[in-house]
Amino acid sequence: MRFAPHTEQDVRAMLDALGLDSLDRLFDQIPASVRLDRPLDLPEGRSEMEVVDDLRRLAGRNRSADDLVCFAGGGAYDHYVPAVVWALAGRSEFATSYTPYQPELSQGVLGVLFEYQSMICELTGMEVSNASLYDGATAVAEAVNMARSATGRARVLASAALDARYVEALRTYGRGAGYEPEVFEAPGGRGGAPDVGEDVAAVIVQHPNRYGILEPARELFARARAGGARAIQVFDPLSLGILAPPGELGADICVAEGQVLGNHLSFGGPYLGVIAARMADVRRLPGRIVGETVDVDGRRGYVLTLQAREQHIRREKAVSNICTNQTLLAIAAAIYLAWLGPEGLRELGRRCAAKARYAAERLAAVPGVELLFPGAPFFKEFALRLPRPAAEVRDALIERGFLAGVPLDDADGRGLLVAVTERRTRAEIDAFAEALGEVLR
Repeated sequence: MRFAPHTEQDVRAMLDALGLDSLDRLFDQIPASVRLDRPLDLPEGRSEMEVVDDLRRLAGRNRSADDLVCFAGGGAYDHYVPAVVWALAGRSEFATSYTPYQPELSQGVLGVLFEYQSMICELTGMEVSNASLYDGATAVAEAVNMARSATGRARVLASAALDARYVEALRTYGRGAGYEPEVFEAPGGRGGAPDVGEDVAAVIVQHPNRYGILEPARELFARARAGGARAIQVFDPLSLGILAPPGELGADICVAEGQVLGNHLSFGGPYLGVIAARMADVRRLPGRIVGETVDVDGRRGYVLTLQAREQHIRREKAVSNICTNQTLLAIAAAIYLAWLGPEGLRELGRRCAAKARYAAERLAAVPGVELLFPGAPFFKEFALRLPRPAAEVRDALIERGFLAGVPLDDADGRGLLVAVTERRTRAEIDAFAEALGEVLR
């Protein structure tokens, strides 16, 4: 395909074919009052070499997680991505493949997506998963759609410890669907007592939550189900090596941001949404589902299944307006989980938890710094209360080589969310604590 601009010969040939003597005549039908009577105010064209040099200089102004010691989290995390993940996921069979509607041509992609779905079900303790959604926020919104459809109810209750961006996404979706998410209090950064009336469709709890704290998920989900609502858990996939899975905790639907599964931070995306549910809700599950079957010779094969749920078939009667997925990122997630394995997942979880505990102790020992929720159990991130605005402290620490965390609105803007993954060393944590102390002096 050509992307070069038209030559003068091209333009002349077009005008000759149209019987016109100038480009101005081409626009005679447009009233002169709305036509621009001067050249566009654009700079002169640049050569490819010059443009590449300009872009390189522009990119050099960025400071990425590879340039800084990263303690930022809040939904996207600096976990190690093994080289094998993108060596395989980046193969042309995966990177260039499109919608696998023709299974006879797409067995490779369909087979890997089936493995991805199987791994997600094993990981979460749920019965069915789809082939991924766009991101974590999309998955939360689609889970709510499922719950409202299943229960025939309208109201949606969300914990105050749910990621605030997810709540905003629900407000956006809800304006069209006819609901407004209602936030129930989480005293001490966790728990709460949602009032699950007969009109409540869903109760949403994030575990670990937006502060990194572990929720009393069993009790909250039991309360939701006793009231006839669907219990929705937002989870961290890499926490499930050491925490009970959503299925065991009593969740009806579980969702996650899948960036942690072998995908780089990539300046904020693209990521993938994870969703899994009970088999009772399979026909309400949005997006693509890959199923296993056999061909005419009895050999195992894979196809997109239950497609009557989808928009390209049912139009306005579809369960969702999503009929695609993040295939490439889901493939990377499957490769990552296969590389990690059950024991690797447990070891990763233990390392994150132990390093986060050590970091919390070191940072809380800095004069003027304390845990925002002392005594609350957490997994790999925790919130601090600083003596100065968190955004100012974060910016000062960037100059010292640390991406310190995510400022929170809590504590009058002095809350800082700190994440500690398996990549962080004791030396880095100690240096971070020392740098924080210097900035706060």
